[in-house]
Amino acid sequence: MRVVVTGGAGFVGSHLCEALLGRGDDVVCVDNLSTGSAENIAALRDQRGFTFVHADVSTGLEVPGRVDAVAHLASPASPADYQRLPLQTLAVGSRGTEHALDLARRHEARFVLASTSEVYGDPRIHPQPEEYWGHVNPVGPRSVYDEAKRYAEAVTAAYARHAGTNAGIVRIFNTYGPRLRPHDGRVVSSFIRQALAGEPLTLFGDGQQTRSFCFVDDLVRGIVAMLDSREPGPVNLGNPDERTVAELAGLVLHITGSSSSVRNLPLPTDDPVRRCPVIDRALERLAWKPETGLEEGLRATVSWFRSRPAQPLAAVGPAR
Repeated sequence: MRVVVTGGAGFVGSHLCEALLGRGDDVVCVDNLSTGSAENIAALRDQRGFTFVHADVSTGLEVPGRVDAVAHLASPASPADYQRLPLQTLAVGSRGTEHALDLARRHEARFVLASTSEVYGDPRIHPQPEEYWGHVNPVGPRSVYDEAKRYAEAVTAAYARHAGTNAGIVRIFNTYGPRLRPHDGRVVSSFIRQALAGEPLTLFGDGQQTRSFCFVDDLVRGIVAMLDSREPGPVNLGNPDERTVAELAGLVLHITGSSSSVRNLPLPTDDPVRRCPVIDRALERLAWKPETGLEEGLRATVSWFRSRPAQPLAAVGPAR
């Protein structure tokens, strides 16, 4: 296939580009580099079948030549990023999704939206099945991301119903692995960075809130399976191995051998208390499930951080 990957220079997007090229697909990577990095795709630049387009999909999306599939991943994805770029986040979730869908419609291509577990908000049903509509604060500090993705799902479903677009939705749960940015504010990257720098690990609340951590290679297999199918979704892609954040902190300290202490800070507004996917639909319809255990994935991620001594690990500005 010839696949357009929006947000292709980002953490997940760059791994997806790599996987698609590895199986023989051509890839058009579209990114404005607001949160993505040219370094993430540096090794792909000279590969046959790879094209990079520096563009903001919120303002339009024109791709010359054949398009067989569109994977729409463009969006700030960490709280630090989408709270720093609130209007851009809303724009890429709305206009950006519409432009990506219109590209797929014009080419009669498969379209896959990378949505998020954040559409469930602070859930009142646990674990979260795809049938759950969510519990989201539409005007809270996280709403620019939550509601942008909820709108993106709505417009994707509308294109499928009314324009006949072959569209599918995946809801991505917490993902980690190599190429996480040290200062992006996600809990895994923050804990690893702080542990390696000898700083206190910032634990929000009492640390008993839960997350389900999926290694990036596993997630990408799920996205590729979705691209290859005609499944409309939504389909949860995540690891149902639910862990407390305090447990994650202890595991990071163990793996890194760090003597860092743990510092408790107030829980952020609207921070979900529990998060865990039901993945029956992914297993039944995509034959997908995660295969990488948390300790194995964390060791690979820590090793990647340690291999990059030029990357600053010390805190930049106040902790959030």
